[in-house]
Amino acid sequence: MTVQATKHVPRWPVWRIASWSAVAMILLLPLVAMQFTREVDWTPLDFVAAAVLLGGGVLALERVMRIVRRPRMRAIAALAILGTVALLWAQGAVGIV
Repeated sequence: MTVQATKHVPRWPVWRIASWSAVAMILLLPLVAMQFTREVDWTPLDFVAAAVLLGGGVLALERVMRIVRRPRMRAIAALAILGTVALLWAQGAVGIV
């Protein structure tokens, strides 16, 4: 009787855990800052808008990682998503465009 070794594929790859953790940490930063200074004054709507923007970016990244197989194209798409989220965040914060 032989035992075949199977490669275990994790359900949550490292990039997925890291991206959702980054979203949580970014959302926690203003919450913590509001406890120490009056200069950071976010309303619940600000947190919702940030969560939708960041969560949408991570969902788009997950979609790209499932569809695109070539590492170079994945990197290009990830940078495009990151750039779009950063531009929208800056526009919402100070209206640069």
